Amino acid sequence: MTEARGPFGPRRGTHGRRAPGTPCWVSLMVHGLTATERFYGELFGWKFEPGPQQLGPYSWALLDGHRVGGIGQLAPDLHLPIAWTPHFATDDVDRTAEAVRLCGGTVGVGPVEARGTGRLVIGSDTSGAVFGVWQGVPGTGTAVTGVHGTPAWTELLTFETASVTKFYKTLFGYEEEPVVSAGLDYVTLRLDGVPVAGVHGVGHSLPRDRGSHWLTYFQVDDADAALRRVAELGGRVLEPAHDSPHGRVAKVADPEGALLALVQDPR
Repeated sequence: MTEARGPFGPRRGTHGRRAPGTPCWVSLMVHGLTATERFYGELFGWKFEPGPQQLGPYSWALLDGHRVGGIGQLAPDLHLPIAWTPHFATDDVDRTAEAVRLCGGTVGVGPVEARGTGRLVIGSDTSGAVFGVWQGVPGTGTAVTGVHGTPAWTELLTFETASVTKFYKTLFGYEEEPVVSAGLDYVTLRLDGVPVAGVHGVGHSLPRDRGSHWLTYFQVDDADAALRRVAELGGRVLEPAHDSPHGRVAKVADPEGALLALVQDPR
């Protein structure tokens, strides 16, 4: 992990849109929408309102009236991994979808319209990790950052960084910055010098039941207090809070098994 506040802030390109390749949204698909809303509402203080329903029931997650992410309900016959999915901005979702295929990835959903707010694609990269691509109208996407309950960083956990980093560099034009540390396989992806995401090669530590996957870090005011709340609400603590150069960090799973990291700003 690198700068915790980097990717989800108001980094924008022309016409008020985020620069292509910038993480701009996070979304979670679950089986129990009401119970999941209750968990995150208690943990992060989110409120919910109905969102686009093209792919089934879906709710916007709000903080002080501002959108921070979305949670949708899977169809009963779909048994997909429950995971937070980052979405990356694009100015042309059709062209980006075609580029995903040409780069060796897969497009699983879309492009589809999202009730007047934009168009999206859900795909997977060359390592099998699922991600989204979002072409939104101005003002859409994650609207507040830097406070408790907001996305702070996104990181791809995979076997090794080289091949999948090439995929994302080709797709979004990222600059690659390897982190120089003995035994660490980590690459920071940058746009115009600004860090927007990380790729962490973990080798055989990669969970066999999950494979390559994106991990979203959410900012919290107090990591230790947040861990206690996770347990009280029926989630699991996977990695206890520990201090790092980027803040106090922990990893948890929600009641349906979705992984997320919590990061307390080191200020």
